[in-house]
Amino acid sequence: MKKLLSIALLFTFCSLIFAKGDTYIYDHWAEIEKSPDVYRVSHVLYSDDLNLGSSLKNPNSLFAYNDLLYILDSDNNRIIELKYTQEKKLELLRVIDHFNGNGKTNLTTFNKPMDMFINKDGSYFIADTENGRVVKLDKNLNYLLEFIEPDDPTYEKGSEFRPEKVVADAKGRVYLLARNINKGFLKYEFDGSFQGFYGATDVIFNFIDMIWKKLATKAQREQMDSFVPTEYSNAYMDKDGFIYAVTNSFEEWDLASDVAKPIRRLNALGKDILVKNSYHYPIGDLKWGDAAGIKDPSKFTDITVLDNDVYCTIDRTHGRIFAYDNQGYLLYAFGGRGSIDGYFNYPVSIEHIGKDLFVLDNMNASITVFTPTEYCSLIYKAIEQYSNGEYDDSAVSWEEVLKHNGNYDLAYIGLGKAYLRNNQYKEAMECFKLKRARRDYSKAFQYYRKEWIEAHLGWIFAIIAALIIIPFVVRKIKAIKRELQSL
Repeated sequence: MKKLLSIALLFTFCSLIFAKGDTYIYDHWAEIEKSPDVYRVSHVLYSDDLNLGSSLKNPNSLFAYNDLLYILDSDNNRIIELKYTQEKKLELLRVIDHFNGNGKTNLTTFNKPMDMFINKDGSYFIADTENGRVVKLDKNLNYLLEFIEPDDPTYEKGSEFRPEKVVADAKGRVYLLARNINKGFLKYEFDGSFQGFYGATDVIFNFIDMIWKKLATKAQREQMDSFVPTEYSNAYMDKDGFIYAVTNSFEEWDLASDVAKPIRRLNALGKDILVKNSYHYPIGDLKWGDAAGIKDPSKFTDITVLDNDVYCTIDRTHGRIFAYDNQGYLLYAFGGRGSIDGYFNYPVSIEHIGKDLFVLDNMNASITVFTPTEYCSLIYKAIEQYSNGEYDDSAVSWEEVLKHNGNYDLAYIGLGKAYLRNNQYKEAMECFKLKRARRDYSKAFQYYRKEWIEAHLGWIFAIIAALIIIPFVVRKIKAIKRELQSL
């Protein structure tokens, strides 16, 4: 273990010298630790590179399906379909600006489409926002049906129905987010029937306002806004059918107590089941100053989930990408606000194909393509091996990670977990203690104590027996001695 630590520290020193410098993690005390680069910019695709005839105008979202990437070019009322080649290039395949109505609808064009989803059977779900619907098409772009404003007592009409985000499950059930609706997702059955609201967020109280309402007059209370749930800003359906949702509607002081919950994983009942075993909640930056006039916390506008359950978010405030594993540990953070490659002016969407990431910048109408470095690939490899039960291989991979970055907390924790699964409890305890992983340390200590007791059970019983028998024998000897003396 000491040899491993020495090697890791040496490689950390070298790697940090040559690191680009904008990738980091947070340590136990919420201090920034520089990290080797996890992703490199493959290239940046601008609107003019596509030769569309007219430039992208207010692009709002990306969606990836197999090796295809779609851009929702909202103000041009169209969807751009691109192919991601083996050479890591994006090539234009077609422009989708209309579909076949099949005699079922006369409205076969889009009006400011803002999002889309493609199901496993190839069917399209397109948030045709200003037309007030989500339209479903088959894989050949033939109209099937549409999901429209609910006619239901639980739905309060009054404002225009404007669906902006959409996902669907394997059975064709649709979950959509609509503008100015703060009751969560609107859920529809596969036939278009409205089933109610799903995943409504908890009401977040501003206690100052609450106290003021108690003291205010009736007229003053009527003029004040009532407490309402926060709104989701985006969603992603993972491979297991769970919806990851992000919200940027919260008070910054609610982040530290986990009241805000800017990232959630919703189960079939709409309950948040996101695992948070790290010593910091998954909220993006843990500290924020006022550099360049930006002093707000991270506010996520989109999220994507890799097949290894690593979820990546894009932060609109600071222009950064944050990635977490399925236990809630921060794997890396990088990026920033700016006009150089790898930085963003107004990022609105993030997607992935394989482990390559794509970020859409609304302001300059560009897509940045990121590919993982060797260091990042090692992190993913170690996570996947552990998930597949390959604990010895996972330990080897984490040791390789430590050669790149000896301060990487998750490598020690991952190494400790691999040791734990291989019944190497003492080694696991050392790793967990080093990075102050108290929960994992307690678990390893419990197993170590049980193993020690079982290994020394014979001696323990012998000592206990001795403690019981020896005083009894001594008393008997003294009693006999007293009897002999009295004769």
